Amino acid sequence: MAQSSSPVSGVADRYAQSLFELALEENALATVESELQSFDALIQENADFRRLVESPAFSSDEQLRAIEAIVAETGPSALTGNFLKVVAGNRRLFVLPGMIRRFRELCATHRGEVEAEVTSAHPLDDGQRSALAEALGSYAGKTVTMRETVDPGILGGLIVKIGSRQIDTSLRSKLNSLKLALKEVG
Repeated sequence: MAQSSSPVSGVADRYAQSLFELALEENALATVESELQSFDALIQENADFRRLVESPAFSSDEQLRAIEAIVAETGPSALTGNFLKVVAGNRRLFVLPGMIRRFRELCATHRGEVEAEVTSAHPLDDGQRSALAEALGSYAGKTVTMRETVDPGILGGLIVKIGSRQIDTSLRSKLNSLKLALKEVG
């Protein structure tokens, strides 16, 4: 998978790698991954928490106090709680979603899995989901974990991203290609 060389992705990689190594040593990968997934969901669902994570307006002390309160309320493992406090204390909360994403990638690689981002126009049913997972698994040569997104704007078909590869069979892309071809002819 191609790695971005931006400073933000480098920070996310370093923090995630450090947490991964600690969690591996403590045999706590599944616990930490699950707890981070809960915090990621909290970022997505709670506008106040998302503002705390994303906004540079909060001081390091304000972010740390807020994270300490959230950790006390939610009660994650000591490793996850301490990690979040270090991230907040170092004013790196804005990178937390990238850290969580990278940690999940490291865990998946450790388990011999690869994650595929699948975008469809409509939610997939169980039969479609299992058929797609099987096809992607044989393509990747690994067990595939799918992260699904619904985007009615693609009209039909799928957009699948595995690592740095993207396969776009969406109707929107096909119509855009046809539109370009017709412009060239006309």
